[in-house]
Amino acid sequence: MTKQSKTPDKGTKKIEQLSHSTKAYKDQPLTTNQGLKVNDTNNSLKSGERGSTLLEDFLLREKITSFDHERIPERIVHARGSAAHGYFELYKSIGKYSKAGIFNDTARKTPVFVRFSTVAGSKGSPDLARDVRGFAVKFYTEEGTWDLVGNNMPIFFIQDAMKFPDLIHSVKPEPNKEIPQAASAHDTFYDFVSHATETLHNHIWAMSDRAIPRSYRMMEGFGIHTFRLINKEGKSHFVKFHWKPMLGVHSVTWDEAVKINGADSDFHRRDLWDAIEAGQYPEWEFGVQVVPEEDEHKYDFDLLDPTKLIPEEMVPVEIIGKMTLNKNPDNFFAETEQVAFLPGHIVPGIDFTNDPLLQGRLFSYRDTQLSRLGSPNFHQIPINRPVVPSHNNQRDGHMQTEIPQGQTAYFPNTLTGGCPHLSKMAEGGFAHYEERIDAKKIRSRSESFSDHFSQPALFYRSLAPWEQQHVADAYTFELGKCNHKHIQERMLWLIKQIDEDLASKVADGLGMDIPKNIERPINQSIGADAKAEKFQPKAKKNYLEKDKALSQATTKFDSIATRQIAILAANGFSMQSFKPFKQALEKAGAMVKIVAPHGGTITCDEGMEHTVDAAVATTESVLFDALFIPGGEKSIKILSTNGKYGKFVNEAYKHCKAIAVTGAGEDLLKNSYIKDYEDDKAIFINGKPADFIQAIAKHRNWDRMKAVAGIPV
Repeated sequence: MTKQSKTPDKGTKKIEQLSHSTKAYKDQPLTTNQGLKVNDTNNSLKSGERGSTLLEDFLLREKITSFDHERIPERIVHARGSAAHGYFELYKSIGKYSKAGIFNDTARKTPVFVRFSTVAGSKGSPDLARDVRGFAVKFYTEEGTWDLVGNNMPIFFIQDAMKFPDLIHSVKPEPNKEIPQAASAHDTFYDFVSHATETLHNHIWAMSDRAIPRSYRMMEGFGIHTFRLINKEGKSHFVKFHWKPMLGVHSVTWDEAVKINGADSDFHRRDLWDAIEAGQYPEWEFGVQVVPEEDEHKYDFDLLDPTKLIPEEMVPVEIIGKMTLNKNPDNFFAETEQVAFLPGHIVPGIDFTNDPLLQGRLFSYRDTQLSRLGSPNFHQIPINRPVVPSHNNQRDGHMQTEIPQGQTAYFPNTLTGGCPHLSKMAEGGFAHYEERIDAKKIRSRSESFSDHFSQPALFYRSLAPWEQQHVADAYTFELGKCNHKHIQERMLWLIKQIDEDLASKVADGLGMDIPKNIERPINQSIGADAKAEKFQPKAKKNYLEKDKALSQATTKFDSIATRQIAILAANGFSMQSFKPFKQALEKAGAMVKIVAPHGGTITCDEGMEHTVDAAVATTESVLFDALFIPGGEKSIKILSTNGKYGKFVNEAYKHCKAIAVTGAGEDLLKNSYIKDYEDDKAIFINGKPADFIQAIAKHRNWDRMKAVAGIPV
């Protein structure tokens, strides 16, 4: 991510056309919806100053009626979201795989609108819930709109869309008491997971650090499903889509997430908005994993199974382009809330596979938009409009905003010369891939989908030790919230099938023994008449020892752009030590914030005033990525009398963050609970700004984990 001009360039001109059509109201008079100028919007029409309100008050009725109806149903899932405009650029053509213009024309800048979200919580839930994150991208291409509707995890919980209502009903607040909100740590979810073992792969991802990202800008995105790419010759290749963040993939710890939710429940939303406003535009590279159709059955897993990923060690991701987000929405409701993503929105050169989860989504998403937005005309809402004109014989309906012209609304016709006419494939017309089908109607699923342990085990083996510990801690916390012992025992047995060491850690945390066996059946994702044993999860295979792409320990660690650095200071702080650190940090793209005992300004030891960014009472250590404490005996004496600063230091240390101090600033460390800090590779006493910056770029000093267990905060 590089700092850029806040003014979108010529290549993003189309993005402006997608913004909310209402202009700013500067110098404009207040009017009704009909354009009538209004001279009083504070008082209703009455029969005398203390009299009754009159029914003829049409101004009151319009204002109140509009207010009473201004809410629409929130999304059943992905209700809590944030979004931004941007553009996509293609690095190189992949015409050998796809005829899609977006994959062939390197001169294009394709406008995009991207919405990030949590899955389980309501619209008002906090940002840092342990949850899957939605990563939905709307490409406004010259061939039509393409929606790539994915998540920040490459797989999903279930294999067939038929089970989606069950999954969501289990993870949502329990219906008898509507508790807990935006949390999976409860009995109904684990009751479901322990019986539907296909969920185990996505579930272990949800127990990992991937479920609590540091920022939307620092998480990967995946299309989840295996799609098809079709080239001009009609040849098909299987493909999985990837978004790789330029800042690397980073997360927070669970302890931080809990506290961030209290200190700033809009942490991710604010982070995205502020980064774009500051010109620090979020960027992701776009990649594809391509598998020739003839290789469909060469793997130990089924490409059509949405609970399976293709390890990058087996099929590397080919980077072909980059997406940049450079403009915040003009109006949250009009854009972020009303944007409608449909997996069925594709363009020539992209097609579907028989993935049973994808097939169900093709129906469900359109139905959802009809419910939320109230009309099949939701494509006419500005944020959903394609950038190319649409011509068809669809008419009328609720909220029709266009005025179709002409005598005919049917095809074929002669009265309007057969228009709008059909397009040939050579002219850009869409045609489905001609897949050979020879099968019986059957309500079942393939036995090749029944390996439920191999990939969760691969994921766990691929993690760094500190990541593995976080997974064990997450399982322990979540299962500790379950009130039914038989659910806990069933989960412990299943975790053992993934990894015995992991199961042992969780069992120790729960104070339980791992059962030697559990009551069958353990997989109830089958029909009542199916042969149960046939569909039980198979013993795990080890077809790959590790896939380094699955671990955040192998991500990018070369930038501190947009990292939040807290400067703990009071009147009399050392300007000599403050200035070089501040300059170096800001030059590297970090956001430097002075945290002082009070708001307003403070004065350094050279008599200059400095604006305070946050009073210590109004902020928390968990909102920052690193701490710097400049010297100045007067300043440190003031800080030492405020216990909140000790908490700042202890928490930053406990969360393995980089800390730098100069001069008398070391006294704050000496008075903290930190021991042997001089041997810590991420604590710098009178060190160089460059070393501090390098430690921040590493995100965390995870080697510190063993030393922080006893640190109170």
